[in-house]
Amino acid sequence: MTEETKARRPRVMPDVVRALAGDILSGRFAPGVMLPREPDLCAAYGVSRTVIREALKKLDAKGLIVTRSRVGTMVADPELWNILDPQIIEWHPQGALDQRLFDAILETRLGIEPLVAELAAKRASLTELAQIEEAWAGMQAAGGDVQAFTRHDITFHRVLYTASHNPVYRQIGGLIDAALTFTMNATSTLSPDERSAAIRVHRALVEALRLRDGPAARRAAEDILDLAARDLELAKAMTQAEPS
Repeated sequence: MTEETKARRPRVMPDVVRALAGDILSGRFAPGVMLPREPDLCAAYGVSRTVIREALKKLDAKGLIVTRSRVGTMVADPELWNILDPQIIEWHPQGALDQRLFDAILETRLGIEPLVAELAAKRASLTELAQIEEAWAGMQAAGGDVQAFTRHDITFHRVLYTASHNPVYRQIGGLIDAALTFTMNATSTLSPDERSAAIRVHRALVEALRLRDGPAARRAAEDILDLAARDLELAKAMTQAEPS
């Protein structure tokens, strides 16, 4: 391997893996379908056979493909995909709204986030309370900057899970962090009125946490999730209305 190849390879590999994964996750290569042969993949993605082989190994480790000697490489059944792997979440093409994935993420949050909020009301440290309030203040100050609003919203929920001081919930929060980021980015085209509603219900949770009021924190978390469900439905409607 030449020095030039060594210098280029760290940039090439992630791009090829992302491109291949995106083609699988978008349905271009459907589950059960055999991928093109290595020489054809080399030509399609403009890289060497070594790069393709290493990219396929990475996708195999993530459960996206199944490689069998003398048979070839097949796209795995989606049931085998590690959908909470942060990299797999990131590899989803941003424009492709995976409704089943989003519904599953919301269903998971509905099941655990109200309890997480109630626990945080009892257990959050003063530092964690300050971080949650700071994230809320960032949402409020974002104005028309939707990316800033979304970034602070994600931080709010990340710290909330940590503040539960339950190691299982904290780990679940880490697992769904990338999924939550993807969902919020996909539903980030909110009107000013919709963002105002989100700021209001997040503020109610901040107040409940500050007062150490567990039941109020649970109710506020439920209100936040009701808005999240509404935003998801709006995002679905917008996607379906876009011309193909």
